[in-house]
Amino acid sequence: MTDSWFGELIHRNARHHGDSPAWVEGGKSLTHRAYRDRSLALAAALRMRGVERLDRVAVLSMNRIEFMEVCGACELTGFIAATVNFRLSAHELRVQLRDCAPTALVFEAAYAPLIDEIRADLPSIRAWICFDDEPGFACPAWAESYEAVMAAAAGQVPDVTSTLDDIAYLVYTSGSTGRPKGCILGSRELCRKAEQHASDGKILSNDRVLIVMPLFHVGARGVASGGQWRGAAVHIQRSFDAGAFIHAVEEERITIAHLAPTMVQAVVEHPLAATADFSSLKTVFYSAAAMPSDVLRRAFALFGPILLQAYGQTEGIVSMLPAHQHQPDGTERERARLASVGQAYPGVEIRLFDDDGRDVTDSGAGEITYRGGAMFRGYWNDSVATFAAWRDGWIRSGDIGRFDADGFLYIVDRKKDMIITGGENVASREVEEALLRHDAVAECAVVGLPHAKWGETIHAFVALATSGAASAAAPDEADLITHCRKFLASYKKPTGITFLATLPKLPNGKIDKIALRALGKGSG
Repeated sequence: MTDSWFGELIHRNARHHGDSPAWVEGGKSLTHRAYRDRSLALAAALRMRGVERLDRVAVLSMNRIEFMEVCGACELTGFIAATVNFRLSAHELRVQLRDCAPTALVFEAAYAPLIDEIRADLPSIRAWICFDDEPGFACPAWAESYEAVMAAAAGQVPDVTSTLDDIAYLVYTSGSTGRPKGCILGSRELCRKAEQHASDGKILSNDRVLIVMPLFHVGARGVASGGQWRGAAVHIQRSFDAGAFIHAVEEERITIAHLAPTMVQAVVEHPLAATADFSSLKTVFYSAAAMPSDVLRRAFALFGPILLQAYGQTEGIVSMLPAHQHQPDGTERERARLASVGQAYPGVEIRLFDDDGRDVTDSGAGEITYRGGAMFRGYWNDSVATFAAWRDGWIRSGDIGRFDADGFLYIVDRKKDMIITGGENVASREVEEALLRHDAVAECAVVGLPHAKWGETIHAFVALATSGAASAAAPDEADLITHCRKFLASYKKPTGITFLATLPKLPNGKIDKIALRALGKGSG
């Protein structure tokens, strides 16, 4: 791995690929040279408004080219980009912004009413800058127009620059295990991730990378950075839509794509998929959650042998299952690996620990603990959580896993999702896999709910298929519980099932089990 940083990368791309597109969004395109120049101009404008090195610049926006200009301004100067989830409530937004205490907030006009509710509680912010080009939305009187700010600073260069050891980002965890925490991500480490993604995805400067997941999430930002590493063109969609994804692949001849498993499922089930031309694709990254085996096989048939699974967290990358190890028609041993998350990334070590901190040997399950050269630097304003997650250079993932004889890693469950009922440990993933064996189950999630006698009881949330033969005779609660007994010991079967049209998702594509637990407790 090379010692580089993103500021250098932006200048390098401007020199080597200056006239080639860096970012494409709808009908808009920005070359690598123009991206460098506009990022520098924004950085100069932020300096005029009092932003210093290591100050935070928060960005609240859906995917767009200007989002990346804010990131570029920070990467060039040593400002810290604090990316904000645009789905947050006013209360959640207040908590996060007070935690990172930005000097400037750059936001889309659609979120102005939300911000206005909490402005008085955000004394650190000196500059309010608004993307105001969306139809139906206007820049509020208390903020400055982004393009006006850019026009006034055109051609200017800031008087500060980034360094190898700078903090580049504060990226907040999804909250799947509790209160979101700000992960401190360094420029050197992010470049190592970018180089790894570029290598894994076989990305070259003439590639076209499609990003549909939110750029405030580390997964989308990581794959985009792989495109930047090679000077490729990164195409941005505002949000995911299966039909729009298919059209983009066909019309823009997309070569690299990144999807959550739920998105892969939406694409393979879309009416356009059967006749669509996916031949330009050479790599499809999938990450953020496990892929049901049936969806994986259908995706393999649709896209070809180009699927690559990356397993990691906001805190760091862990393992990878590359395309050549996806063998749905291989030997029994090779087919079994489709349920794994692959083997450790180069430069990453993985160990499994039990609750007493001892190594788990053989095929036993334990908490996945890892270390390497591209990890986070701790949690912002939270030394207690940092010490809890990071011990002697090893990061405790909170995921329970096991190895097979060849070193392939299998996720058994989230540690917090291990249900303890009547003194027995039940992995929610195991129950979910049993439910997914029923043809009528489109998606499901299993959680433990409080129970006076057993401590916890096993409860499932299920979304049924809405089309095809499976939807003709929809099962009821008793049918699915009986179905599970075919594959599970009696104590592992769900004791109750709630049917929903769709399951709530976090921005990274994971099912929101916190919301489901709250729903289950509220109806109990």
